[in-house]
Amino acid sequence: MAKKLYVGGLNYATTDQGLKDAFSQAGNVESATVIMDRMSGRSKGFGFVEMSTEDEAQAAIGMYDGKELDGRTVRVSEARPQEARPPRTGGFNRRGGGFGGDDRRERSW
Repeated sequence: MAKKLYVGGLNYATTDQGLKDAFSQAGNVESATVIMDRMSGRSKGFGFVEMSTEDEAQAAIGMYDGKELDGRTVRVSEARPQEARPPRTGGFNRRGGGFGGDDRRERSW
């Protein structure tokens, strides 16, 4: 069963292919993704690598955690499931966020 790894502290120039090539030394890499910022299109400095087996994932952690990759010391660990994020508040809706409030509310002054 595939095991997903978190890779933090990546060089901003590291690409998906570069990440895949590096981790392939530890075993079969099913996927490698560097997370990019939507607005700037620039790397956020972390990514995920999916190894084919648990043993290969542990080998990759031992090989790269705390070691240098593309000139930066990276952190490698088992990826945790993404936590649910609270709903966004703010903006220009009538739920109390944004600038000011709803002028149609009853005023007490």
